[in-house]
Amino acid sequence: MLKDIEIAQQNTMLPIVEIAERLSINPEEIEQYGKYKAKLPLSLRDEGIIKKSNLILVTAMTPTPAGEGKTTITIGLNEGLNKIGKKSIAVIREPSLGPVFGIKGGAAGGGFSQVVPMEDINLHFTGDFAAVEKANNLLAALIDNNLQSKVNNLNIDSRSIDWKRVMDMNDRALREMVIGLGGYANGVPRQEGFNITPASEVMAILCMADDFQDLKKRLSNIFIGFTFDRKPIYARDLKAENAMAILLKDAIKPNLVQTLEDNPVIIHGGPFANIAQGTNSIIATKMGMSLSDYVITEAGFGADLGAEKFFNIKSVAGGLNPKAVVIVATIRALRHHGGVNATDRNKGNLDAVKIGFANLEKHVENVRIFGIKPIVAINKYHSDTQEEIDFVVEKCKDIDIKAVVAEGWEKGGDGMIDLAKTLVNCIDSEINHFKPLYDWNTPVTKKIHEIATKIYGAEGVDYSKKAKTHLEIINDLKLDKLPVCMAKTQSSLSDNPKYKGRPEGFRVFVREFEVAAGAGFVIPILGKMMRMPGLPNIPASENMYIDNNGKISGLS
Repeated sequence: MLKDIEIAQQNTMLPIVEIAERLSINPEEIEQYGKYKAKLPLSLRDEGIIKKSNLILVTAMTPTPAGEGKTTITIGLNEGLNKIGKKSIAVIREPSLGPVFGIKGGAAGGGFSQVVPMEDINLHFTGDFAAVEKANNLLAALIDNNLQSKVNNLNIDSRSIDWKRVMDMNDRALREMVIGLGGYANGVPRQEGFNITPASEVMAILCMADDFQDLKKRLSNIFIGFTFDRKPIYARDLKAENAMAILLKDAIKPNLVQTLEDNPVIIHGGPFANIAQGTNSIIATKMGMSLSDYVITEAGFGADLGAEKFFNIKSVAGGLNPKAVVIVATIRALRHHGGVNATDRNKGNLDAVKIGFANLEKHVENVRIFGIKPIVAINKYHSDTQEEIDFVVEKCKDIDIKAVVAEGWEKGGDGMIDLAKTLVNCIDSEINHFKPLYDWNTPVTKKIHEIATKIYGAEGVDYSKKAKTHLEIINDLKLDKLPVCMAKTQSSLSDNPKYKGRPEGFRVFVREFEVAAGAGFVIPILGKMMRMPGLPNIPASENMYIDNNGKISGLS
C-alpha cells in the first residue's frame, strides 16, 4: 500500500497558472511562488457573486488523537463535485509545523484525496505562519521596549501583560519562563512564555479580517494590559498596528494550490479549534465563493468546537450563510467512544460501535440546532467491517439522517460521487436555514450557558474566583457584546478529556478568561488548556527523512 507522500510524489502537477485559468483568473493577476503555488489578490472577491454560491461545512464527531479525516473528506468531496460536473473549490487551513513534527506528520489530506505540493504545504508553504509569528513577536518586543524606555513610557504594569511570544513548534519548555535577566541593559525582568503560532491572536485576526483596512483596525485593538492606575493599553498605544500590518501584507492574500485531480484549492490561515476559532480566513472563504458555485470548507475537531465557532463567530462576522454540513464519522472513532482502547481501535467491534454512536448522534443534534440537517460521511478504513458500516447507516436512518460511505482516501473523486450527489440534492431541496445559537448582545455568561448546555450537554456552568474577576474586566472594557470562543479539550464533549461518548450529569468549569479584542471575541478557558503543546514520546519527526536529492519521506 502506498503512503500518502508516495502518492503525492507520483502525481504530475499542472502549472498553477492553468489552475488559475480554470477559475477564470488572468495569470497576470496571481503572484506565483514557484510553479505550483500562488497568492491571490483581494480584488478577486465579489460580494454579489458570493450570495449565489453554496457554502458547505465539513465537521466531525469527537475525534481520536489521530483525527478522523476531515481534510481528506473535504478534498475528496471537492473532487467528487467536480466529477459530477459542478464548479467546486475547497477552502482549508494551513498546517502548523507543531502537529506536523509532533503527532500528525502532515495535514494536506490523505491517500488519493490530497492537496499538492504536499511537502511545501506541510512545511513553510508561502511564509504566512512566519509572518504571523514575526508580527506577534514585534508587538512583544515593543511592549518590553516600552517597559524599559524613559521616553514615551506608557506606565504599563508588567504584571498585567498577557501577550506572549509565539513559535510554530511544539516546545513545552517555552510555556513559562522569566525574561529580562542579566542586568538593566537586558530589559525588565518579568514572567513570560511562548504560545504556538496558531494560538496567536494575530492568527485569529488574520482569519477574522474582512480586508486590509480591517486587519489594521483589528491589530490596533489588541489588548495588552493595564497601566499602574488601571487604564487599558492597546497595541495602538504603542503605534504598533502599521508595522505589524507591513509584516502581514502578503500573508493576508489567500494561497492557490491544486488537488491530485487538478482541481483548485485555496489554503489560508491556521487557528486551532480548541483554543481559537478553528477555521480558515473569512477572506479566503469569500474568495472561494466568488470563484465557484460550491465551496467546501472545514472546521477543526468536532462539531462542539470548530463547527460551533464557525457558525456563531465566523458566519455571523462574515455574513455567511452555510447551505449544508457534512459530519465525518469513522468506525474507529465510534469504537473509541464505545470504550475500546487505543490498541484495539482497528479491530471490528460492533458492540462498541453501538455504544459509541451516542457521540455521533449528539453532534448531529448540535448541527440541527443551527437550522441545518447534516449528512454523515463514513470515512471508510480497511479495518471497518460491513456489519459495523450497515449499523451506522441504519441507525442514522432511524434519526432521519442520510449516511454515505466515503472512499476518497482509496479512490479519490470516484469514491466520493455518492456523497457529492447527496450533498447537491440536499442543497437543492432548500431544507436548511442557518441561524446562530445566540445573539452577540446577550451577556457573556448567558452565551457560555447556551453553548455549554445545548452543545456540550452540560447541566450548567461554574466559575472560579479568577474567572469572575475577569468577567468584571470584560464588562469594564465594554467587550461583553463580543461572541465567546470557548477553549476546551477536543477529546470530549465535556471539559474533561476522560469522558468519552455522550457524557451526562456534568458541569463545565470556567477557570479564567482571555481577551481577544482585536480578533473580536472573548475566550473562556475550560480546564487546563495548553497554548504551547509538547511533543509525544516518539515524535513524527523521528520517522522523517530527506535524501541527497531533496526527496522527503515520512510526511503524511
